Amino acid sequence: MDLQVPEVNIAGRWDRGGLGAFVSEAAFEHFLDAYRAGMAALPPCELFDVPTSFGTVRAYRFAGPDAGAAVVLLPGRNASTPMYRGNLGPLLQRRTVYGIDLLGEAGLSVQRKAIRAGADQAQWLDEALAGLELDRAHLLGVSIGGWTAVNSAVHRPGRIASLTLLDPVFTFTGIPAKAMLASVALFAPGVPERWRRRVHSWIAGGSDLADAPVESALIDAGAKDFTLRTPMPRLFTEEQLRGLDVPVLALIAGRSVMLDPERATARARELLPHGQVELWADASHAINGEYPEEIARRAGRFWDEV
Repeated sequence: MDLQVPEVNIAGRWDRGGLGAFVSEAAFEHFLDAYRAGMAALPPCELFDVPTSFGTVRAYRFAGPDAGAAVVLLPGRNASTPMYRGNLGPLLQRRTVYGIDLLGEAGLSVQRKAIRAGADQAQWLDEALAGLELDRAHLLGVSIGGWTAVNSAVHRPGRIASLTLLDPVFTFTGIPAKAMLASVALFAPGVPERWRRRVHSWIAGGSDLADAPVESALIDAGAKDFTLRTPMPRLFTEEQLRGLDVPVLALIAGRSVMLDPERATARARELLPHGQVELWADASHAINGEYPEEIARRAGRFWDEV
């Protein structure tokens, strides 16, 4: 498909600008190669560039059954819409699906204004949903995409029909110190590729990255080629979680290294007023790639109930 590549931000890694940017033209071309390969593996879709107060949001519409509100996929850090390659087929048996590249992250969304707080994150996503003419949508997010979904429900819940959270970070617990330190290898310049691949494999429960070459190449390129300049996500307070007035399905990975699975499960069950919380014992933080069929079935039942 014609990706209609936008004019992205290019800035040195240590520049003081407040916008997420690719570190060079060559870096963007490297990332774009991985992105094109990822998009080529997805089902046919319609492309949108949606203007918001903080920049232009790239979105894709994958047509499925007209069975209710559409599903909006929010990717993890350093990823973008193609990371859901394995999930789209099962999900499209149940609903129409939209993929969104997070603003301020590696992808084809283009940030034009500094994002300084959670309220800003919620505003651009709400404006993107409005631009896509989605009066109601089920948000499904993995990792930081899960945090993004909850953050939107905290600040701008009006268009949200439900939340499906796949091992969300900074949501029910913080990130363990070991995971925080290991993540430095994904962002620090000059880190050998073999080290980054070892970190990716560790996060994915020790899996062989060759089993998901499209997704691993995309995430690795995002980490290497792009500089994030969004604020560190803040852990939600008890008051914020108790105040969520939307149905939530939280699937916590029992082998996750990015959160404390037992504590996250207990806290979610305690604080979510409309929550269905499950601990999937054998899943790692790469839960969406490990259990695409099971997630689609479980989420599909949840959406039908909603």
